[in-house]
Amino acid sequence: MNRKTKKMMAVEEKFHQSLENMLPEMVTENGLSSTADELGVSKATLGYWLLKLGITVRRVALAPGESLEVKRVR
Repeated sequence: MNRKTKKMMAVEEKFHQSLENMLPEMVTENGLSSTADELGVSKATLGYWLLKLGITVRRVALAPGESLEVKRVR
């Protein structure tokens, strides 16, 4: 795991959970811009954090009636 910055640790402390657990759900539910706003960081900073933590963000277009299922492999 890469070393976390002071800002990353401050956000974890504020939300009482690790960024690795918090960011995927927040970005999925709210999108990048809203997540960055909620965390109090820029979109560029959020993008850097995602890259640094190895969190992949994919954008998928679905036609009407289609759905998407995400499976976690642990």
